[in-house]
Amino acid sequence: MTLILLLSACQSLPDRVSINGVAFQVTVADDDNSRAMGLMYRESMPEDVGMLFIFPDSQPRAFWMKNTLIPLDILYFNQHKKLVSIQADVPPCRSTTTRCPNYPSKYAAQYVLEINAGLANRYDFKLGDELLINLKK
Repeated sequence: MTLILLLSACQSLPDRVSINGVAFQVTVADDDNSRAMGLMYRESMPEDVGMLFIFPDSQPRAFWMKNTLIPLDILYFNQHKKLVSIQADVPPCRSTTTRCPNYPSKYAAQYVLEINAGLANRYDFKLGDELLINLKK
């Protein structure tokens, strides 16, 4: 019975990432559909929550905020999980008539973390910081 409880508890653990000891529970977007949807239509997000985009390769990336209702910080990490670019305080784009701007990485990225706007500055995330990923799968 104890083993069953332990196994079920392990299965319910959320996916998490951390940077410099600051942890975020994340939703993982690791396929084309989930990456395309991203954080669209969310009206709010707790401070310790984000979305981790995982790509099969490392290359320059650009994100846009179409139908994203909350401002975000977009953190780009290379294949070694080192922070290579930050787009801070990116505003929502609710426009249906004009194209939303792109927010590109400065260097090739394989992992992208979206968190609430202002947190990268609050926690003093800097280029070269390491992303630690703890996924349940």
